[in-house]
Amino acid sequence: MYSSFQPGRAAAAASPASAAAGGPSAAAAVPAPAGEESPAAGPPPPAAAAAPAAAPQGEGLPFRRGIRLLETGAVDNVLQVGFHLSGTVTEPATATEPEMTYKVAISFDRCKITSVTCGCGNKDIFYCAHVVALSLYRIRKPDQVKLRLPISETLFQMNRDQLQKFVQYLITAHHTEVLPTAQKLADEILSSNSEINQVHGAPDPTAGASIDDENCWHLDEEQVREQVKLFLSQGGYYGSGKQLNSMFAKVREMLRMRDSNGARMLTLITEQFMADPRLSLWRQQGTGITEKCRQLWDELGALWVCVVLNPHCKLEEKSCWLRQLRKWGEMDVCPLEDGNYGNELPNITNALTQSSGHSQDSLARPRRTVFTRAIEGCDLHWQDSHLQRIISSDFYMSPSYQREGESLLFNSQGQPLWLEHVPTACARVDALRSHGYPREALRLTVAIINTLRLQQQRQLEIYKHQKKELLQRGATTITNLEGWVGHPLNPIGCLFLTLTEACRLEEENCLEISDAGDSKPPVYQHVPVATGSQDSGESYLSLALEVALMGMGQQRVMPEGLYAQDKVCRNEEQIIARLQDLELDPVLVQTLRKQCVLLLEGGPFSGLGEVIHRESVPMHTFAKYLFSALLPHDADLAYKLALRAMRLPVLETTAPSGDVTHPHHLVSVVPSRYPRWFTLGHLESQQCELASTMLTAAKGDMLRLRTVLEAIQKNIHSSSLIFKLAQDAFKIATPADSNSDTTLLNVALELGLQVMRMTLSTLNWRRREMVRWLVTCATEVGVRALVSILQSWYSLFTPTEATSIVAATVMSHNTILRLSLDYPQREELASCARTLALQCAMKDPQNCALSALTLCEKDHIAFETAYQIVIDAASTGMTYTQLFTIARYMEHRGYPLRAFKLASLAMTHLNLAYNQDTHPAINDVLWACALSHSLGKNELAAIIPLVVKSVHCATVLSDILRRCTMTAPGLAGIPGRRNSGKLMSTDKAPLRQLLDATISAYINTTHSRLTHISPRHYGEFIEFLSKARETFLLAQDGHIQFAQFIDNLKQIYKGKKKLMLLVRERFG
Repeated sequence: MYSSFQPGRAAAAASPASAAAGGPSAAAAVPAPAGEESPAAGPPPPAAAAAPAAAPQGEGLPFRRGIRLLETGAVDNVLQVGFHLSGTVTEPATATEPEMTYKVAISFDRCKITSVTCGCGNKDIFYCAHVVALSLYRIRKPDQVKLRLPISETLFQMNRDQLQKFVQYLITAHHTEVLPTAQKLADEILSSNSEINQVHGAPDPTAGASIDDENCWHLDEEQVREQVKLFLSQGGYYGSGKQLNSMFAKVREMLRMRDSNGARMLTLITEQFMADPRLSLWRQQGTGITEKCRQLWDELGALWVCVVLNPHCKLEEKSCWLRQLRKWGEMDVCPLEDGNYGNELPNITNALTQSSGHSQDSLARPRRTVFTRAIEGCDLHWQDSHLQRIISSDFYMSPSYQREGESLLFNSQGQPLWLEHVPTACARVDALRSHGYPREALRLTVAIINTLRLQQQRQLEIYKHQKKELLQRGATTITNLEGWVGHPLNPIGCLFLTLTEACRLEEENCLEISDAGDSKPPVYQHVPVATGSQDSGESYLSLALEVALMGMGQQRVMPEGLYAQDKVCRNEEQIIARLQDLELDPVLVQTLRKQCVLLLEGGPFSGLGEVIHRESVPMHTFAKYLFSALLPHDADLAYKLALRAMRLPVLETTAPSGDVTHPHHLVSVVPSRYPRWFTLGHLESQQCELASTMLTAAKGDMLRLRTVLEAIQKNIHSSSLIFKLAQDAFKIATPADSNSDTTLLNVALELGLQVMRMTLSTLNWRRREMVRWLVTCATEVGVRALVSILQSWYSLFTPTEATSIVAATVMSHNTILRLSLDYPQREELASCARTLALQCAMKDPQNCALSALTLCEKDHIAFETAYQIVIDAASTGMTYTQLFTIARYMEHRGYPLRAFKLASLAMTHLNLAYNQDTHPAINDVLWACALSHSLGKNELAAIIPLVVKSVHCATVLSDILRRCTMTAPGLAGIPGRRNSGKLMSTDKAPLRQLLDATISAYINTTHSRLTHISPRHYGEFIEFLSKARETFLLAQDGHIQFAQFIDNLKQIYKGKKKLMLLVRERFG
């Protein structure tokens, strides 16, 4: 950038080609129109940074707006001086903003924009639309741009007078801005020992950099820091996670364009992540990082692995990154790879050993942070000659004469193998892909897949030798301690993406689609694998499917820690979502079938093999995809595979046996015994989904339904999930617009019966719903099903459920109508319901007696039996509430004498204290006395001694007494009884006994109340005494008794002067 005051640098700037404002590698995510260089649009903005919400098809992106400004002629005054481009861009007026013109200046060097300034004051890490417009103007209209030499060259051609004139005119044009600077420079130049005079030449902003200088795209580091800090502070809200992912995507794009700013931008992002104040907070509290934040840290770690594996990075760069990564990794707040701050055991990594005792040394494992894999990646290199040959040629094969016998470098077809820890090998593929070497990435991917195939073949051979022993044991200790699905480096996802990207058909309008957000699913075509062997017949697409199936079907132990387990589920779902984008043509179906057969035969090495490790990651989600994909092409294989995958051995109490006839019904409270399985609930629901998918597909096929039903009964241990399956089957079996499917209905019923048996003795809050549903299902199946559940009620329901829900629903008018029953069928059902009712009443009279009486109403013998059961139980197990309820029912049904008998029995169980004047049983007591009174003098005489014995509350007794004296007894008019029609006297029995008891209760209550009375209750107490006087006066010498009572009170409680004064005022 310094001019030496000598000619000769003009040529470089004069050429439009060399001086063109070439596009940044960090250019837009959108390609430029055909034939143009990638425009200087900067990275695309995060989802909401620059685009208005309603902007259609990405119209709000700076790149799009820049093109629009260019095409509407908004760019003017374009001038290129050396390596400096300037111009003005005019934004047209809008409804809210006036027309604005902005000055734009761009410096570039060897086709990279090295600095930008714009009058719009854009505060973002992305180039504004005005910079885009000016850059594109220079690219599209080079002939219309005035080109000038670097300013130092022009000045060199001027004499002293011209220079003086030039400087003075320049100062005059901008005297308010530059005069102080001009004076300062003049002072320094005139001072012989000033710093400015020690330097040869002078700086020139329009001259390009020296050929040895680094040149990189303009990146506003401060803005990167500010943006990341802002997004992190929003904690995942306002789409900030999306924004950060967009920045990560931009880093990947920079790497792909081999732009040195990629690593620089990632360093800036990481620094802000490490400075996130929440990290120390989470660490102090010992809580895990939030889910959204965790995923961002994972992507950060994976990106660093990509950066350090750059096949063309310099050693000094790598050592600089290594120092930086170690520094971050050693910080206390650095998140750990397993997702927590050490509350859980660290994840197992690089574990290729095949052993079950994997938890012994867990505590001794070194601390692994999100950067550990990148630090380990720094030790990897690309110098291996075999690796170099693999990635540099499609035709690298072993000579045919060397293909006999074993080889570590080639398979029997002579294709190269790459024997390396699989996730590490896949990280190399990701690095090649990410750094813009797609062909090389494909070649290495093919070598890895050939290696995996050979490994699969060897494992099959090993299993054949051990098969008999393993099948006898029914379990295996062989498993992969490091699963490929859910792995921090996402090896399977990486290989799948590399292969499918090579097969993707780019649509004409892909630009619009990628901007719009709601992108269509990708379209793929078969691209033959480039290989040295003649016509292998394989395509990259079939390899993508094969490697995804291999990876997903790998038998692996469940990792430790909630986050790692959750990641397994999430990664599995991501891979399946991508698989579902593939349209299965005959070639892919053949690959699918072949791989599924291998997975079924794979023994302990496959998650779908016959024998698996007890703590293997279940295959339900994967099997559901395979089942749906295979079903149209090979139903037998689809069912075989899905039925095999139904198991969940971690919930089995014993080693799994092949016997399906005796299902073990375990309740799924097992997690307490397996604290490591944090995602068990999700896994069980996936198992249920798989079963439901099979039930739906097997509709109408009794044989298949039977095998699916047996698999459900053997493998699903949660009553709630079996109930869900029963409901699903019922829903599918009874479509609204067509006839019911009896095969599936019977399965739904059988599952419902199993749920009843499982939940009979355990507490389940949905039990009532389950019982009601079962009756509905049995009704849909038919009358035989209803008879069956009524006859075997004791193994399915509690007595209360059987009478109040089951029998009551079966006997309801709606059920009779729904089934269109004839008389014999109705009688059979009624007879079963009555038998059930009597059995339940015998077993649980307290809760079932009333229901039994109701159900037996229409059969005299059954009704009498039920009544006798109540009478027998009344003296022992039944409460007064239950007996009063049945007594009222009897009166309502026209059995007043039986009602009286039950009410009398109820009274013997009751005890009302003096102060219980609001007790809920008072209404029942008043009703019982009213019933006795209406029946006649004898019944009243029988119940009054019981009342006197049970009720000690004065107000209740006086209420009964008043009611009995208001009308004559015997008004019920029992046939065969004479009624005198006279009112009863309180002087004679039986009311005399009641009156005495009432007076006695008033006296006792008065004394009780006076022992702890407060002045605020005095008024209430005087009213109470007034009521007592009314009762006293019913006796012949009542007024004398009351006067004595008052005198007695005055004597005993003379200390309560104020109260006694009130008593004198009212009662004398």
